[in-house]
Amino acid sequence: MSIHTLSVLVENKPGVLARIASLFSRRGFNIDSLAVGPTEHPEISRMTIMVNVEDSPLEQVTKQLNKLIEVIKIVELEPGDAVERELLLVKVKADPDTRGQVIDVVQLFKAKVVDVSVEAVTIEVTGNHDKLADFLRVLEPFGVRELVQSGMVAIGRGSRSITERTLRPMPVAVPAPAS
Repeated sequence: MSIHTLSVLVENKPGVLARIASLFSRRGFNIDSLAVGPTEHPEISRMTIMVNVEDSPLEQVTKQLNKLIEVIKIVELEPGDAVERELLLVKVKADPDTRGQVIDVVQLFKAKVVDVSVEAVTIEVTGNHDKLADFLRVLEPFGVRELVQSGMVAIGRGSRSITERTLRPMPVAVPAPAS
């Protein structure tokens, strides 16, 4: 089994996320990460889906995804050919004695302190999965109180865009003639 990153362009309509997630569920695949957001076109959303499967069953799922009316395009992003990022917010125990050491770790990882209280510091860091895992491993001895992590977002490297020459015209409602 291996992790695959799919970038999926879909129509920005209610229920699309549920239909796509249920398709993976019916196949017995667990989605490791899912992020959905708008694109440069307001009528289009982009889903970044990370799934851990064998190559052959993934091909079956992508064929079924392509059959959904709301799916415009699916691209598998190879790790070397894409920029991948996640966001992590982590609250770390930091009393006056350890706060300086925590700040040193923050600077080392090019992270950012976003909130400070008497006994804790909340930190924001972005990066690939390995960077975030390393960051948490270094912070663990201080005491992680709480954390939240976004799903992976990814975009292909270079000047080409997933939306180039792939957008089909969206249906336009034509008003009925006045009688």
